[in-house]
Amino acid sequence: MLIWFLPVFLIFLLVGLPVFFALLAAPGLLLWFNGQERDIALLYRNVFQGMDSFPLMAIPFFMLAGEMMNRGGITNRLVEFSQALMGHLRGGLAHVNILSSMLFAGLSGSAVADTSALGSMLIPAMEKQGYSRKFAAAITAASSVIGPIIPPSGIMIIYAYVMGESVAALFLAGIVPGILIGGGLMLMTHLMAGRYNFPKAERIVNTDQTVGKFENVLARGLARLNMIGLIYILFSLVKLIIGIEFAPNVWLMLAVFAVMSELIFIRARRRMSEPMRVVFKRAVVPLQTPIIILGGILGGVFTPTEASAIAVAYAVFVAFFILRSMRLSDLPEVLRKSALTSAVVLLLVGAAMAFKTVVSLSHAPEQLAGIILGLSENPLILLFLINILLFIVGMFLDAGPAIIILGPILGPIFTDLGVDSVHFAIIMSVNLTVGLATPPMGLVLFVASSVSGERVETIAKAILPFLAVEILVIFLITYFPAISMTIPRLTGFA
Repeated sequence: MLIWFLPVFLIFLLVGLPVFFALLAAPGLLLWFNGQERDIALLYRNVFQGMDSFPLMAIPFFMLAGEMMNRGGITNRLVEFSQALMGHLRGGLAHVNILSSMLFAGLSGSAVADTSALGSMLIPAMEKQGYSRKFAAAITAASSVIGPIIPPSGIMIIYAYVMGESVAALFLAGIVPGILIGGGLMLMTHLMAGRYNFPKAERIVNTDQTVGKFENVLARGLARLNMIGLIYILFSLVKLIIGIEFAPNVWLMLAVFAVMSELIFIRARRRMSEPMRVVFKRAVVPLQTPIIILGGILGGVFTPTEASAIAVAYAVFVAFFILRSMRLSDLPEVLRKSALTSAVVLLLVGAAMAFKTVVSLSHAPEQLAGIILGLSENPLILLFLINILLFIVGMFLDAGPAIIILGPILGPIFTDLGVDSVHFAIIMSVNLTVGLATPPMGLVLFVASSVSGERVETIAKAILPFLAVEILVIFLITYFPAISMTIPRLTGFA
């Protein structure tokens, strides 16, 4: 009888019961009807135990860091930086929207935060430039799904927690897929811009901006350090590809890289106008957040949870001491918002972990595995079918609970078929993340509707071309593992 938990759960969702209560009520009722009252206590005890985890502490910290950055005016700087890079193109503000989402992804890792923060700023600006409101809301919702794919990613932290994978490996595996989705959305925007004659935008909107003396010195130093690091990475890749093995003097190598970096900046300074240089300098300090997070995790300096706390500390330092855009009186509201957002995510995680208990009691995993393996023995065909299943699941269920429920069922099946566990994690995470922008229950569609004032049905129609691009990227990731696995393998994490 317990096998009926899934249909009952779907009925509760269809009648409008919140996901959290549906996840607990469906198995709870079936346990009661089945005479397993003792297991009901186990079910609800697992809600707390599902949340009581050190790795999951990273989620509220990343939420707080993103909210702090947004309240501190950093979102504005990222949009200005994106506009300086992309504003001159046809459909400039649409490209700015996508690039801003890619940059904002490195700060919060949340699609909802992305839609809310960027949508409130860019949707009115796009409408003022002559874009339809439904298109502006659709491109905002479509690009926001990049948030949980490019690290840091709350969804990947949940997957790593449930399946015992390396968070660093998942973060690295998400970089190229996230960039691919952003690039695909820009290509679709470019094609639509020619057809519908989208307007260009100004590259520099505010020419009167300045940079403080301390921030100017800090930005110049950080930019050069970043360039030296980039040159070192490229040098290491060339060595690896060519197969040369030699160890030059470290200080001599750093000196050469520093000279190369300075020459690059001298050339760039000659080609840029003063307002453009100011915009770039204003973006340097905020853009260090993903570098600190990834660099610290990959270098073994701190764990993902510790990295999230460091991200909060850096956000406080930037907002209060570098930009001076926040006051102590702003903190209660920032803490309240991040606490509410984190509570929603963690309650869903706890309920999903409890739901998973009943899944295991019902022996559904074994039955589902038998059904899947009975369809075909070809892993390529099975991956195609599972992508369709995950896409449908993503339409109705949030990515976090879906991963907790389906991950332990599907992951071992495909690992036994020879699919790399990190590769399958990315397939599942990206697919379910795209579901956040998929009608009828896509969460970011409702957020975009709230921000723009446009109906969800209207946004759902306008978003279809962008969803087609994201589905294409999902299948590229599925059938070309090198797309997601190259960086983890090069760095030794897979």
